Amino acid sequence: MVGTFYTATGPDSEPYVQPGTTVNNETVICIVEAMKVMNEIKAECTGMIVEVCAKNAEPVEFGQVLFRVKPG
Repeated sequence: MVGTFYTATGPDSEPYVQPGTTVNNETVICIVEAMKVMNEIKAECTGMIVEVCAKNAEPVEFGQVLFRVKPG
């Protein structure tokens, strides 16, 4: 999805995930704002976040790596 990447619901909020966070396919990991709509993005697999590759409040492109996850 093309839009603006956000790690949290607001500037003073805790990030959804950070390195070391365990996730599954129901875990919301970020928000991508597209056309003024905030889209919650869920993890595509079960595992542990190793790296947050995208920068908060920066544009992201279709197919861009946002996170690195160690499956498990």
